[in-house]
Amino acid sequence: MHTIVKIKFKIKSMYRNHTCGELNLAAVNKEVTLAGWVQKVRKLGGGMNFVDLRDRYGITQLVFSKEADADLYEQSNKLGREYVLQVTGLVRERESKNANNPTGDIEIIVNKLVILNTSETPPFTIEDDTDGGDDLRMKYRYLDLRRNAVRRNLELRNRLTFETRRYLNERSFLEVETPVLVASTPEGARDFVVPSRMNPGEFYALPQSPQLFKQLLMVSGFDRYFQIVKCFRDEDLRADRQPEFTQIDCEMSFVRQEDILNMFEGLVKTLFKTEKNIDLPDFPRMPYSEAMKYYGSDKPDTRFDMKFVELKDLTTGKDFAVFDSAEYVGAICAKGAATYTRKQLDALTDFVKRPQIGAKGLVYVRYEADGTLKSSVDKFYDQNDLKKWSERCQASPGDLILILCGETEKAQKQLCELRLEVGEQLGLRDKNKFSCLWVVDFPLLEKDEELGRYFAKHHPFTSPKEEDIPLLDSDPGAVRANAYDMVINGVEVGGGSLRIYNSQLQKKMFMTLGFTEERAQEQFGFLMNAFKYGAPPHAGIAFGLDRLVSIFAGLDSIRDCIAFPKNNSGRDVMVDAPSKLDAVQLDELHLKIDETK
Repeated sequence: MHTIVKIKFKIKSMYRNHTCGELNLAAVNKEVTLAGWVQKVRKLGGGMNFVDLRDRYGITQLVFSKEADADLYEQSNKLGREYVLQVTGLVRERESKNANNPTGDIEIIVNKLVILNTSETPPFTIEDDTDGGDDLRMKYRYLDLRRNAVRRNLELRNRLTFETRRYLNERSFLEVETPVLVASTPEGARDFVVPSRMNPGEFYALPQSPQLFKQLLMVSGFDRYFQIVKCFRDEDLRADRQPEFTQIDCEMSFVRQEDILNMFEGLVKTLFKTEKNIDLPDFPRMPYSEAMKYYGSDKPDTRFDMKFVELKDLTTGKDFAVFDSAEYVGAICAKGAATYTRKQLDALTDFVKRPQIGAKGLVYVRYEADGTLKSSVDKFYDQNDLKKWSERCQASPGDLILILCGETEKAQKQLCELRLEVGEQLGLRDKNKFSCLWVVDFPLLEKDEELGRYFAKHHPFTSPKEEDIPLLDSDPGAVRANAYDMVINGVEVGGGSLRIYNSQLQKKMFMTLGFTEERAQEQFGFLMNAFKYGAPPHAGIAFGLDRLVSIFAGLDSIRDCIAFPKNNSGRDVMVDAPSKLDAVQLDELHLKIDETK
């Protein structure tokens, strides 16, 4: 695991011949020139000042002695935090060494000081444990980026990006840039749109992904494409989502699903080996149906067990109306959690009843150390009943069984949130443990009951499984897709599919999605026309680079993996964007803004 940046070349310029992170005892008695920012000034009295000088590579201690040079000593008294300095001096072995600093064996006895720039006092401390809140740090992001904690994330991002390019380049992938100004695709997430000055009333969209272009590249004969590319989606934000994000976007021709999975499982294994020296085992393949049945999620966190257990058949007919009327009754078994107090159980009940989860209540069964079973529904179920539940849950004395019920899909999603919360409380979601898998065999389509039509679960170019194609006419909801997601620690880090490359099948797919022939031609005619000229079998995948970096860095949010992120409202508070346009710009773009709204 990288903790220290190793300089593979000498950084020399008119301002410095060494960095603040590379000097050690081998440089003792050598005259050096450094440049950087003042991290800290320590005035010890007795004519001695110590200054910590920082650059991207580390910190070096400077010494100013009144006895050695009174003028320099007086200058050092005037230094403030974040002043920019150039210093020249002699490297000396420190009497009091700092084992926590790579340069902690030495210090510089300064004989020349140039103040390159002064600095106002920063609005927060430039330290790993800063006193600045999120909003303040985002406003002064250029200062926040000076902190080691943030800088390390961007260095990590650089290493992962570099290694990704190396891996793909060695396997004959060609990096190709695709357009940023494209046509809008209303079938996906909301687009960011760009008005065209030269085409009044018409708009470009910023790409949600390079999907169509990379498929056209396959038609063009570029059989292995990749791009590390910015994408844009006008969606509500959360910890793992930003309005602009970066994908490792890839496509291959003449491949089957297994070829794609092996190629990109190899990429992720390589990243873990080079960055963390971890040899990952082969990734298991889990069907979507199994992921939903046992984890209530298409991105299950498999660092810990606690699979769902269905209890509906064991709970019916005991006059407990809540279970009797429920379509689904499911349980998880938390090993060793029978010690949960009533206060803790009440807190879990409040957790599942939160509006964003939506459960109406929580039933629990404690398997006491003496073998007795105590539950919150003892009035309706006796020891024999509870024993059957515990046996199905494979519970042992000391375990806690937690039960939710309701409509199957909703209750499973609620049980998923409960499972993750309990796993977190029990310390089972270790950020230094990595559990990877592929989720496969997704449904091709999902139906919007209100609109009475089907939508593509991934996108309309995803290929159905060959044996399921006849079901497009009779039972579209049962059609499975040749689609796959890579999941690490409960986070979807990448996803893709085999593509439809037959123009007739693509037309049929559009018909199933409710497209008229005219609308399909208007939006995607160029792709369907291209397929007429010998499209090869092809497939692809895209990884969220920001999410990958956050997992490697052990972060809960992708924001600190991005140099200049947006806040939770989609604003860049540093440059104050988005902002209003002046009247001249609006006129040039043929736009009118209703100021009354």
